[in-house]
Amino acid sequence: MSSTLNESTVQAVIERARALAHKQHFAINIAVVDQAGLLRGFLGMDDAVPGAIDVAIKKARTAALFRTDSLELGAAAQPGGAIYTLEATNGGLISFGGGVVLHDTQGRAVGAVGVAGATVDADQSIAVHAAGRA
Repeated sequence: MSSTLNESTVQAVIERARALAHKQHFAINIAVVDQAGLLRGFLGMDDAVPGAIDVAIKKARTAALFRTDSLELGAAAQPGGAIYTLEATNGGLISFGGGVVLHDTQGRAVGAVGVAGATVDADQSIAVHAAGRA
């Protein structure tokens, strides 16, 4: 991945997610954000549930803003955890699987991808694949 989140990188991430979801017979929403959590690209597949649009964007924003996959944040964001109520910050975040950090060739975080609309496990695996980590 290049050192910036350019248009071709955004489209490649979206296409990897779309292709795997299609192969697995899921209709998902895919959001790509930059390192500040701003939306750079989005695809809602045919028949993807509308309620998952916001979820995909929030998963991506969560991963980008904290430079940590949303699944990793989940354990500490549970009641009694060190970052409990994290989800109430930054306009609303999500701390379960499907938000994955995107890195450049030097390992720097340049943004994130968020996937929602399949199962939580499938969202996570599709997002990891989209990020080029599978």
